[in-house]
Amino acid sequence: MFEFLSNQIRDEQGKLDSTRSLFCGLGAGVAEAVMVVCPMETIKVKFIHDQCSPKPKYHGFFHGVREIVREQGLKGTYQGLTATVLKQGSNQAIRFFVMTSLKNWYKGDDPNKVINPFITGVFGATAGAASVFGNTPLDVVKTRMQGLEAHKYKSTWDCAYKIMKYEGPLAFYKGTIPRLGRVCLDVAIVFVIYDEVVKLLNKVWKTD
Repeated sequence: MFEFLSNQIRDEQGKLDSTRSLFCGLGAGVAEAVMVVCPMETIKVKFIHDQCSPKPKYHGFFHGVREIVREQGLKGTYQGLTATVLKQGSNQAIRFFVMTSLKNWYKGDDPNKVINPFITGVFGATAGAASVFGNTPLDVVKTRMQGLEAHKYKSTWDCAYKIMKYEGPLAFYKGTIPRLGRVCLDVAIVFVIYDEVVKLLNKVWKTD
């Protein structure tokens, strides 16, 4: 999705600037949230909360999914969609913005300069760190909205309001440190693989 969007708005020289990259990342993140992330994350969060409860009611993955759909319908797998769209959209917007900015800075006046995979990994880790600090509050709200106690909140905005009112602003940054370690490594690996896959595709199918 990012490649598709970026190919539509590159300048005459085929260059993608940071601002355009941000909007392409946002579009990719929204598509990702709706098509993949929200249902999978909702199921994951429900399973985690269920297994931590005194009397777990889900006996394995397929049984759990079947029970969620039976009790709540397909919409049961789309709890917290608004929060997920906001989280995933901002997530990818920040990551691609930072990544494109760093790549453009590294290449300077030579757009054909090859970037070593190790450098790409470092840039990816930096982009991952930026996304953690930029959207952990949205991730906290998303997790609350997808859990077994989501019924406590009337909407995404009500959830954010109650967290702020009863727990204070620092509650929006719970789990930042452990998430930082995971995400930095995750995004570094993803962007290295992403670049190599794009290079491979360019040999058989023009993507840039």
